[in-house]
Amino acid sequence: MTPATFTAKIDLKLADKIKNDLIEQGFEISRPPYTVFAAKKPGISCTLYESGSLTVQGKEMQPFIEFYLEPEILQEFQFSHPEAHLDTAPHIGMDEAGKGDFFGPLCVAAVFADGEGIKNMQKIGVKDSKRLSDDSVKKIAAKIRSAYSYTVIRLFPQKYNELYGKFKNLNRLLGWAHAAALEDVIRKTDCKEALLDQFADKHVMENALKQKKIEVNLKQKVRGEEDLVVAAASILARAGFLDGLETLSQEYGLPLPKGAAAQVVDAGQKLVAKYGAEILGKVAKTHFKTMNDVLS
Repeated sequence: MTPATFTAKIDLKLADKIKNDLIEQGFEISRPPYTVFAAKKPGISCTLYESGSLTVQGKEMQPFIEFYLEPEILQEFQFSHPEAHLDTAPHIGMDEAGKGDFFGPLCVAAVFADGEGIKNMQKIGVKDSKRLSDDSVKKIAAKIRSAYSYTVIRLFPQKYNELYGKFKNLNRLLGWAHAAALEDVIRKTDCKEALLDQFADKHVMENALKQKKIEVNLKQKVRGEEDLVVAAASILARAGFLDGLETLSQEYGLPLPKGAAAQVVDAGQKLVAKYGAEILGKVAKTHFKTMNDVLS
């Protein structure tokens, strides 16, 4: 599906050339605040900001990008031919969800894809789950589960709190869970190449792999969700978290919000009033500072 807006970074030395080119193409030029220029004609608008960010919108966006912007300005073709820029080497992607949410489970996911599978991920709309609505996450997760080898480890609060008590550290707990998920997908696929959305110092995950004696070529990358297979793992993890949060909400008859802000404190206090303080160990991550706010 073509995105509604295209954004690219532009060297501002090219601003005059682009503006002149657009005038020749029939664009009307203006200069709103914080822009170098804005250009419009029927079906398309372009804005070059002082930051060097260029945005393009409109139903005629695709041919403009493909036939002018990419070949003459950007000199790359990630919009019109994104498949040429995919890392299609078979590998396992790994990510987690729920670690910053007071209510609900912690979920980690690992998923494997080969070259054709990675191209298919692009077709079904896989991207970083943070860029998707909850409904889209659930729909795409269902497609991933039906077509790929994967493992999701979902630690509901009661089990999470027990394990946190043993590990005394969230990153070590995450390392253990990621290693367990990775080990399972390696067993299913025999793939020894993996990419993790880095969540801590690299040695945390390296130590977790050593403890489990897992032999794998693991790369750790900040913003790893830029890789489609890691993005798929982020979707599976997020879907697992959302489903778990809904399960707990239904079980205790109260909507449990995401995050750890004021509305979360309010929901926690309502739960305590209804069930007593011990309920928090079943629905929430009790080491969060939010715990004190709920009980105060």
